[in-house]
Amino acid sequence: MSRIGKKAVAIPNGVTANIDNGTLSVKGPKGTLTMGLSDLIDYKIEGDEIQVNPANDSKQARSFWGMQRTLVSNLVEGVTDGFSKTLEISGVGYRAKAQGKTLKLELGFSHDVDLEVPEGIEVKTPDQTTVEISGTDKQAVGQFAAEIRRWRKPEPYKGKGIKYRGEYVFRKEGKKK
Repeated sequence: MSRIGKKAVAIPNGVTANIDNGTLSVKGPKGTLTMGLSDLIDYKIEGDEIQVNPANDSKQARSFWGMQRTLVSNLVEGVTDGFSKTLEISGVGYRAKAQGKTLKLELGFSHDVDLEVPEGIEVKTPDQTTVEISGTDKQAVGQFAAEIRRWRKPEPYKGKGIKYRGEYVFRKEGKKK
């Protein structure tokens, strides 16, 4: 029994959910998100909640159960509140600037890194060393944040690089004299 899967996903006021042709679409104040449904899971909209249960008693259906419930929950949360990640840049001369649908990064390379912001994602740079990524799709927000971080991961000696806000970088000791 999945402890997560047993819980129903509550649908808040102002949000509508609809199951049609093997897709679940959730519409809310921040937009509309859709998800393809698995044949191994039964989805039911009852009143103001979505119930997710395994379609049969197979091991694969029980394995998918909790994950599918979490994906449905992420759809509902995305159209109501949205998701965001904050990146912090540390290092001399390292900076970022959002210019329309492009994020310009100066990370100590001989060239600047220009990243196209994907559709449905908003990028803000309140200052030169902070990048705020927000959107309705949790996976897309996390993926774009990981792509930005990939350009200069935090290194263990001086801690220079791009890290998530709240991430702890384990620092190595220097040489002893």
